[in-house]
Amino acid sequence: MATYCDEDFVSSGFASSSTDDRRFSKHIHDNVHGNIYLDSCSLEFIDTEQFQRLRDLKQLGLTYMVYPGAVHSRFEHSVGVYWLASEAIDRLKTYQGLELGIERFDIQTVKLAGLLHDVGHGPFSHMFEHEFLPKVLNGLKWSHEEMSLKMIDYIVDEHNIDIDSENLKKVKEMIIASENTTSKSSNEKHFLYDIVANGRNGIDVDKFDYIVRDSRACGLGCNFQFQRVLETMRVIDDEICYRAKEYLTIHKLFAARADLHRTVYTHAKVKAIELMFVDAMTKANDYLQIASYIDDPARYWKLDDTILKTIETSSQQELKESRDLILRIRRRDLYQFCNEFTVPKDKLEYFRNVTPQDIICSQNSSRPALREDDIAVSNVKIDLTRGRKNPLESINFFQDYESTEKFSIKDDSISHLLPTCCQDMIVRVYSKKPDLVEAVSEALENFQVNTYGMKTQVHSTPDKKKRTRLRTRRNAPGINKPAVV
Repeated sequence: MATYCDEDFVSSGFASSSTDDRRFSKHIHDNVHGNIYLDSCSLEFIDTEQFQRLRDLKQLGLTYMVYPGAVHSRFEHSVGVYWLASEAIDRLKTYQGLELGIERFDIQTVKLAGLLHDVGHGPFSHMFEHEFLPKVLNGLKWSHEEMSLKMIDYIVDEHNIDIDSENLKKVKEMIIASENTTSKSSNEKHFLYDIVANGRNGIDVDKFDYIVRDSRACGLGCNFQFQRVLETMRVIDDEICYRAKEYLTIHKLFAARADLHRTVYTHAKVKAIELMFVDAMTKANDYLQIASYIDDPARYWKLDDTILKTIETSSQQELKESRDLILRIRRRDLYQFCNEFTVPKDKLEYFRNVTPQDIICSQNSSRPALREDDIAVSNVKIDLTRGRKNPLESINFFQDYESTEKFSIKDDSISHLLPTCCQDMIVRVYSKKPDLVEAVSEALENFQVNTYGMKTQVHSTPDKKKRTRLRTRRNAPGINKPAVV
C-alpha cells in the first residue's frame, strides 16, 4: 500500500520549530510572504508540467489591460496559499496539537490542499468559468474546483506520485469544502476544513493570500492584516474560532474583498474587455473546440491564457471575427460603457439578471432599431461572501485564551457604523457599436422606469459619450467608421 509523502517532512517550513530543518527544503522568495519553504512531497506536484501550467494563467485574467501591474499568476497564488496553510496548521499544532490530535497526515493534507486548490482553473481564471462556458454549454454548471479534483487524479496517475489514497481523498475534500460541506464523516477533524476553503463562514487562507497579493499588484492599499487572524485563532468544539477583540479585523477581510470586486475585478473597463474576449472565444469555439477540453484532463492542462495569441495570430478564415474583436481590444476600441444602475435594496430578493433583450424591449421607437447583438449586459454582484447575509453572523468567537466557550457577536454591539446591507447588485450596459450609445442609454433609462418606477442610475450618460466619436479608427476591423463631425 502506498504511503503518504513524508520524506523530509519535518523540514517542511512550519512543520517544525527548528530552523535547521529547513536546509532540507527547497527555498524560494515570494514578494508577498518572503521566504517560502517547499517540502519534498509538495515538490512532486509542483515539478510537473500540469502544475507549471499555472504560470501561464494570470490570477486576475484580463485585468492587466486596465491595471498594468496585475500580471501575477495562479502559480504564485497557489504557492502562497500553500505557505499560509502551512502557517495556519503550524499555529494550531503549536498551541493545541496534543489537545486536537494533529498528526503529520493532517499537516501534509492541509498543505497539499492549499497548493492544489486552483490547479483546475481555465484561461483567464473566472472569466472562463462564469462567462464563456455558460454561453457555449447552454448554462451547464462547471466549476474549477471540480476540475481541480480531476487534475489532481490525473497528475498522480501520470507521474506515479506515491501518495496514500486516504490522504488524496482528504486533500480533494478540503478543496471543495466551501461547495460541499456534507462529505465529511462524523469522526472527522472538521476544523481542518476551515483552513483552505472555509464553507462555514468564508474565512480561509485562500482569501488571505489573494486579497493582499491582488491589492499589491494593482497598486492599492490593504488595511486587512491576516497575520493577526492567524495568530489569534483557536479551535473550540471542532471549529476554528477567533478572539472577540479581532471582530473588526475580520470585518476588514470581507470589506477588503468587496472593495477589490468593486474597484478591480468588476471595473467597468475590465468588464468591457472581458465581454469582448468572451465573444471572441465564443465565435472561435466551433473551430477550436475550446469547451471540449474540459472533458479530458490530458487535454485540459494544455489550455491556458495563450489561447488569446493562438486566435490573434491565426490566419484561418474561420477565426476572422474573433481576430477582429481581439484587434479592437488591442487598439482600445472597446465596447462602450453606456451607464449602470444599482438595484434598489428592497428589490434585491426578487432580482433576476437583466438581458440585452430586456433593454431592447424598452427602446424608443424614434431611435435606430436595436438588435440583441448590439448590446452587452454585465450583472455584477458584490457581497461579503454570503449574499444578502452578514458572514460575521456565521463566525464564532472566544473571549480570551483561557476560555473554553464560543459565542457569536451581533455587529450592532460592536459598532453602529458597520453596513446594514451586505450585497450590491449593479447592472452595467454596453453598446458594441459607438454610434448606438445614445439609443442604448435611453433604452436603459426606460427599462429602469418600467421596472422600478424611477431612474436608479446616479447620472445620465454624458453627452460626449452619446455623440459619434470625433476620431476615426484607422483600419478598425469589423465596424463602420463614423464620419467626422
